Amino acid sequence: MAMTMTMTNPATAGRREWAGLAVLTLPALLASLELTVTNLALPAIGEDLAASGTQLLWIVDVYAFLLAGSLVTMGALGDRIGRRRLLLIGAVAYGVASVLAAYAPDAGSLIVARALMGVAGSTLMPSTLSLVTSMFADPRQRAVAIGVIVAAVSGGTAIGPLVGGWLLERFWWGSAFLLAVPFMTLLLIAGPALLPERRDAVTRRLDVAGALLSLGAVLPVVYGLKQIAADGPEVTSAVAVVTGLALAGAFVRRQRTLADPLVDLRLFAGRTFSAAAGTLALGIFVLWGSNYAVAQYLQLVHGLSPLEAGLWTAPSAAGVIAGSLLAPRIARRVRPSVVIATGLAVSAVGHLVLTRTQGADGLAVLVAGTVVVSAGLGPMMALATNLVIGSAPPHRSGATAAIASVVPQLGGALGIAVLGSVITAVYRGRISSAQVPEVARVPEVAHDSLSAAVAVAESLPERLASGLLGTARAAFVQGFHLTAAINAVLMAGIALLVVILLREDVRR
Repeated sequence: MAMTMTMTNPATAGRREWAGLAVLTLPALLASLELTVTNLALPAIGEDLAASGTQLLWIVDVYAFLLAGSLVTMGALGDRIGRRRLLLIGAVAYGVASVLAAYAPDAGSLIVARALMGVAGSTLMPSTLSLVTSMFADPRQRAVAIGVIVAAVSGGTAIGPLVGGWLLERFWWGSAFLLAVPFMTLLLIAGPALLPERRDAVTRRLDVAGALLSLGAVLPVVYGLKQIAADGPEVTSAVAVVTGLALAGAFVRRQRTLADPLVDLRLFAGRTFSAAAGTLALGIFVLWGSNYAVAQYLQLVHGLSPLEAGLWTAPSAAGVIAGSLLAPRIARRVRPSVVIATGLAVSAVGHLVLTRTQGADGLAVLVAGTVVVSAGLGPMMALATNLVIGSAPPHRSGATAAIASVVPQLGGALGIAVLGSVITAVYRGRISSAQVPEVARVPEVAHDSLSAAVAVAESLPERLASGLLGTARAAFVQGFHLTAAINAVLMAGIALLVVILLREDVRR
């Protein structure tokens, strides 16, 4: 009997594993910190490198595109060559690419360096999550560890505006990219001593054709969705999305025929895995879409700078940190599905609060609403990720961690595109029907978006500018309120589905 208990009870993690977890928070923290700081550095980059608007967009987007497109391949590669080895190789590559970006002589060179950073960055989160899985075999400890990783990602979002603002006030724009060097150096020093090496016991070949198909599937979809969010539905963006979906279908067909696929599609047959992955995608759909709308609200309605807007949204990151750290402890006494559903219901309440952002108290209401939204989504992010990873076999932990990383990327891009399009549609409808003389006398481009109206208003006489901005901002706020109401309904509906689909889950 004693032997049976020893074999069935997973070993608990000790001091070395928890110290190793502290090391793994470095790439998690950097993931969100780097993106925030890069956005703040764009004006300085544009001025110093004489970068066009299109080039500035690619400096940000090429990183996100290649990061999302390479996740599946890198997760499978980690299973084959070793997750710690892949993490350390990725850390070296990311550090080198960051230095190249910091000292890029022109915009084209910076775009190339950012592309390299995206590929290198795709090694970090799959390796981090799969190492957490192997280091923390006990389900309760694993849930806490994943909550810490989620909190680290949110922490980067919270401190990004502060760190970025401090760097850019004292140094040149390249310091935003050099920020990665100390993070990666610490990882390279401490990683070999504190992180275990884990790989599949059976040597398996990497499916190169499948890797190319996965890249070809994700890149056009993410690109198309971002274009829809920026410019509305157009032929080019629609073709990109359809092309990506067609390649995704080819990828799925290929994976079904292989004895050793990049992604084991049988995982999706499990209700816990598929429901948790779907919940993660939909939750991030709402979160990213909401964050996109909030950023526009702060900058275009209230006229805040990107740094000021970042500071106003920092409290919401604290909500995610609190929710993701507390949820695993609560889940020891309450089923994870109940904790997730309750958090989603709380998030729905937060979105209802966001429908009241108007007038002099608009900023205070906005902060209160975003904190409630993020505090409710924190448990979902931590526990759903844990359910996805925990329901897969150990030898597939790298590929499964990649799924847990790419699902939020796709869900988030879709959320920005869909909810951004809703705001744009409401804005254009309200502006077109507005019976305001000042609006009728301005260029037609001001009817496309609030950002266009703000740009047009800068060249108008004060009376015309005031009338245009008042009407345009009111139209945008109506679209913002509608998306907040839609998000509230989605959160409530997902909460109900979680209770139904995961009603038989075990306490993890």
